[in-house]
Amino acid sequence: MCLLVVLSRVIPGAPLVVAANRDEWLDRPALAMTSLSEAPGIRGGRDERAGGTWLATSQSGLVAGLTNAPMIRPPTVPKRSRGELPLLLARLPGALEAARVLQSSIRSDDFNPCWMLCGDRDALAYLDLSTSGRPHVEPLDPGIHILENRPLGPSPKTDFVRALLGQPPCDLDALTRRLESLLASHEIPPAARTRGDGPPPETGAACVHAGRYGTRSAQIVIVPDRGAPRIRFTTGPSCENPWQALPDELQYLS
Repeated sequence: MCLLVVLSRVIPGAPLVVAANRDEWLDRPALAMTSLSEAPGIRGGRDERAGGTWLATSQSGLVAGLTNAPMIRPPTVPKRSRGELPLLLARLPGALEAARVLQSSIRSDDFNPCWMLCGDRDALAYLDLSTSGRPHVEPLDPGIHILENRPLGPSPKTDFVRALLGQPPCDLDALTRRLESLLASHEIPPAARTRGDGPPPETGAACVHAGRYGTRSAQIVIVPDRGAPRIRFTTGPSCENPWQALPDELQYLS
């Protein structure tokens, strides 16, 4: 996952809203949406090579997603799949509790570097697994938090996405339309075009098309005050693929 936009305790009636694009090599096999667990109920995409996920949503309303640190070359020592991490978090009842449990039970060195957001109706936590030792955990205040393939904070991409989002409407239908438009944007921030020998400028857009690499799928998750989360997703980049609701066979069991 390369872009996570999280509105935590901002929208009346929807204390957690997550919009996400997953960017990956185009030839890496994956399912855009499936059942990841039935007890507890967890839904999300699945990486068919390593078996994990980039964004997991539990029936209880916990959402956990990650972004990867770009790697210049494969690690010399094989490490555990980062896709395990959202599932480990989503199996626990609360975001802060889940973040603390993960912090005490793993070492960042066992995984390739990544960053995570884990939220529920009451809290949002940021996890940094980019340095050695235990993951760094930081509770976040209510607000809009945007994570790309780097530590949480300003960047040309996150600043541009924040500007595209603007003041989010409180009407959920209007908010959903704005998030869909944001996730489909190919506009590249000017600063991303002049950053030298880093990643291709195309990766600075919300919706990435960079040769053999790019946006593979998208999700919008709305966690209401009560009841199961509502998930919409696309099976490819949303600029080319229609949004759809969870099919009947993936609906959370009541």
